[in-house]
Formats: sequence, structure tokens, C-alpha cells
Amino acid sequence: MGKQQTILVVDDETTVREVVRKYLEREGFRVIEAETGPLALHLIHQEQPDLVVLDIMLPGLDGFTMTRSLRDPAGSAFVNEHGSIPIIMLTARTEEADRITGFELGTDDYVTKPFSPRELVMRIKAVLRRTLTAADEEVKPLVLADLWLEPNSRTAKRGEVTLALTAKEFDLLWFLACHPRQVFTRTQLLDQ
Repeated sequence: MGKQQTILVVDDETTVREVVRKYLEREGFRVIEAETGPLALHLIHQEQPDLVVLDIMLPGLDGFTMTRSLRDPAGSAFVNEHGSIPIIMLTARTEEADRITGFELGTDDYVTKPFSPRELVMRIKAVLRRTLTAADEEVKPLVLADLWLEPNSRTAKRGEVTLALTAKEFDLLWFLACHPRQVFTRTQLLDQ
């Protein structure tokens, strides 16, 4: 690990933040904390962390709303040197609908409370590994008939017209274009 990676832990429960911080610091991460949504957005803009561990139920601004704003294509201030900032939801909301909403909004992983701090650290490392590997790989544009997809900038064009796609819409289109003539279930698509 070259430079020390920064993790932002956003949770209104002090004990959760303390436990996660201790485990992450033991693994060599720099940890910053926020107990409200607005403070978290401020820290994301100021610190540009490598990953955010985010609760859903927060004072001021909930985790779903924060994820939506972080994944908004117009929100380019919320990227770090590797692209969009990975998000792991850490929440007491265990319903399938909440997990699906989280993934649809662009969450990279979803962990429910009560949780194993060691497993959370392993999940953080796995997401960071995938993120860094994807950022380091120079992926070439893909052309299918009159559709042109450029994954590094997430640009899609049909003919000469640039398509206005969200990051998730582009990711879905890219995945499907890379796997032509294959059928996937909704669960498989969410996993990808």
C-alpha cells in the first residue's frame, strides 16, 4: 500500500465509529469520522477519502440521499484520484428492499448490523483492491454498431450524440455490451 489510505466512517453511533476506527487503524488506514450527513459531505469534499463506510439512518441527511448525491454525474467534486469514491453501507436496515436500493444507487457493498469488524475490514480491503485495479487498468473504448462506450470517462455516444447517462446506467450498459447475447437475472446484474 503506497500512501496511507483514508477511510471516512459515517455513523451517528459513537461506539460503532470507535470500533471501526480501531480495527482500521490497526490495519494501517487513516480514519476520519462524521456523525451527520452534512458533516460527512463536507469531509468528503475536503479530504477526498479512498472509501466511505456509511450508515443509512443519519441526522441531517440520510445515507441513501448522500449516496445519490455522491453518484450524481454532475457531482464531479466527489471523486478521488481513482474515480468515484467507493461506498460500503453499514446499517441496521436488513430488508432486501433496502439492500437493493443501496446497490441501485451505487453502493459497492452492504453490511448489516450487528457486524464483524474483521469482516468489515476485509470487505473494505476487497473493495479498495477492485477499485485500484480498475483505476490502474487502461480499458479501451468499445464500439457496437453506432454505439461508442469509453469506460475511463464513462462517456457513451450513439452516432455523434452524447448520451446523458448516470454512472450506474453507464456501468450497466458497459457490462451488457461486454457480454453480448447473454441473459442475466436482476440479482446477477446487481452483483456486477
